[in-house]
Amino acid sequence: MNRHLRKAAVVTAAITAGLLMTACQNDSATRGSSSSGKGTKDSTTVADKVSDSSGSSGSKGSTSANGAAPKGVSGTFSNGTVTYLAPGKYIVSVPGRSDQQFWVADDTEVYGVGILCGDAQSKVDAPCTLDELEAATKKGAVPADVEMKGGVATLVSERRAARAENGTGSRDTAVEGINKGKGVNGTWFGNVTYLAPGKYAVSDMKGVEQQFFVAEDTAIWGYGDICGEEGTGEGQQGGIECTEAELESAAKKGFTAEVEISNGMATTIRDDH
Repeated sequence: MNRHLRKAAVVTAAITAGLLMTACQNDSATRGSSSSGKGTKDSTTVADKVSDSSGSSGSKGSTSANGAAPKGVSGTFSNGTVTYLAPGKYIVSVPGRSDQQFWVADDTEVYGVGILCGDAQSKVDAPCTLDELEAATKKGAVPADVEMKGGVATLVSERRAARAENGTGSRDTAVEGINKGKGVNGTWFGNVTYLAPGKYAVSDMKGVEQQFFVAEDTAIWGYGDICGEEGTGEGQQGGIECTEAELESAAKKGFTAEVEISNGMATTIRDDH
């Protein structure tokens, strides 16, 4: 009788232990499943953003440029111009090289000297926000150097207007600027506006804006808008050569002109009259 009782007690204890172990395992599995689900939801990386070419607004400024190793191009793109493509997505164009797209991140450093942000007269580059970068590049190409890692920019730095090395503070001539390979080439016809000392923009009929610099030997011809009188003729015959001060004064009001640009610097500006 005692043997039967002891055997029944042992069986009961084994069943109870088995039930407790099963309950603990089920509870542990439930907690592990919940934790895994949360981790998947929050695992958005720079690599995910770089591989996603949709250009959706969710890709803007939500990751770290230095905290991951995404796929993409790494290197420095100097003497280029930066234009806007989509929220958080840009393109840098460098003479003699293929255009390169890139992303920006929360810790991308952006510095301006008059166009992106800041003051062209200041000797210190101003730190800009990603919103200021987007707003400026939506208006037109901005001369800037870009450093990128894995397709994400670590630094976007606007370039200053070229200055002579003789201490006089005068700008490079157009020929010197061409030799240094700054910017775009072509002829634009549209409204000319003032941006900063030595910096202007010309907007075509579609409202597309192209920024440019002027140099000491930029030919500025007026037929009534920049300087001179209306109806003085076409081309340089009959026109009056204007000063840069007259150009700046007229551009602050806005006028229509033909602008010939070589590597980002105007070689000739003729007003429309």
